[in-house]
Amino acid sequence: MKRLDFIKSMGLLGASSVISSTEAMKKGPITYNSALNGPVCTLIPSETAGPFPLDLTENSFYFRKDIRETQTGVQLNLKLKIFGVNNCLPMPNLRVNVWHCSREGLYSGYSGNNNPGQSGLTYLRGYQFTDANGEAEFTTIFPGWYNGRICHIHFQVYVSSLYAAVSQLSFPIDTKNALYAANPSLYPDGADPMTFSTDNIFSNGYQFQLATLTPNADGTSYDAYMEVAINGSGVSGLLDYAPETGGQFKLDQNFPNPYSKTTKVPFELINGGEVMLELWDIQGKKVAEMHEEVNELMSKWEEIFKSLKTETAPAKRRIAPALRGQSQTP
Repeated sequence: MKRLDFIKSMGLLGASSVISSTEAMKKGPITYNSALNGPVCTLIPSETAGPFPLDLTENSFYFRKDIRETQTGVQLNLKLKIFGVNNCLPMPNLRVNVWHCSREGLYSGYSGNNNPGQSGLTYLRGYQFTDANGEAEFTTIFPGWYNGRICHIHFQVYVSSLYAAVSQLSFPIDTKNALYAANPSLYPDGADPMTFSTDNIFSNGYQFQLATLTPNADGTSYDAYMEVAINGSGVSGLLDYAPETGGQFKLDQNFPNPYSKTTKVPFELINGGEVMLELWDIQGKKVAEMHEEVNELMSKWEEIFKSLKTETAPAKRRIAPALRGQSQTP
């Protein structure tokens, strides 16, 4: 018997609230970029990942909403909404990576003449999964700027091993510089001297890469929001993950989600094999696991997991199912 790994890992497939097709169709697709009141269903421009990217693919440490660690700065609540450019519907359960510089203009993970002393550090990097509305949210700080680049945030929308959209976003200049001016102790370098026309990334256009920047009533934080269209089609209901698995199995969204005691995870196994099904919460903690040998072809399961009972367990959990499997061939 030869054991063949048909997939290393599905990854954490995202925490999604289930919405019905009827509900989504009533609301209709959102078709405007909120920052500039322009059409969102235009493919996001591809940009360089920059000189300081890190591959977060196999590192669940970065699966986190709050990416600040010990970094100080004005709190920024960042929300990205992902659409499929083919039909302008939201795309749930996609991994969204973000990374950006500190208020001093430094990036974690690298050390060099222009980025000294940052090797081995992990701040201001992380990923989340889009929910049923196609949205991923992060808690971070407002980034600073450095010579030659306007203030910006890098992001990647990972669809599969075959396609990922990599781009950058920025902010309205007047609002951004007002933030710097209002917080001189945090941003002693003051206003960002760059403009979109002088920046080597945005000089050829930035219409679909401009996030909103709105101060909150508490006076200490800002909200940022941007809509991103990528190659593919969104959905108005539940998502079928068969394409990413090479046709070996199909995995649907768990229901209910969030859940308190039990949840159903529908999936279909095309060929017999060893299957591991894991459930993770949105903080990156594994909360349940099932490991079975399945020999019947076209097995259809609706596995029910019971939530783990711990002293710190919340009343409800929002989870992200992850499926790993192996097939056996003679």
